Amino acid sequence: MLKHTLIHPQLNEILGRAGHHAKILIADGNYPCSTAKGPNAEVVSLNLAPGLLTVSQVLEVLCSAIPIDAVNTMGIPADDPYASEGDPPVWADYRRILDEQGLPLELEPIDKWDFYDAVASNDHVLTVQTADQALWGNVLLTMGCRV
Repeated sequence: MLKHTLIHPQLNEILGRAGHHAKILIADGNYPCSTAKGPNAEVVSLNLAPGLLTVSQVLEVLCSAIPIDAVNTMGIPADDPYASEGDPPVWADYRRILDEQGLPLELEPIDKWDFYDAVASNDHVLTVQTADQALWGNVLLTMGCRV
């Protein structure tokens, strides 16, 4: 019996094979999961209906299951209309989750086009596709070491 809250068999299998520096993308409902991924990545679709599941829900569960070294968000380009509004509201939820999980990590935005490049790396092992409707909701996790 598993002790962490992640019980999805396919996600546990993929994460169990992953190691230090592996990248896990939790994608919002707008992310092009089938085409914007690394050559070694598997896509697990958890997009049941608009808003189900959310990136926040998946992030909370993954925090219980894997060590995390870094949390990157997709940064908003300066010329985007949303750039003048500050951080997307959903980022506050991500910060809350990290804090509640006792993870002393900061969100580190990566410029939108560089984010796609980071996801396309050989280290990208998993995309969890959600149906999150929040704007700029994508999160790229870097796995740490088990200690």
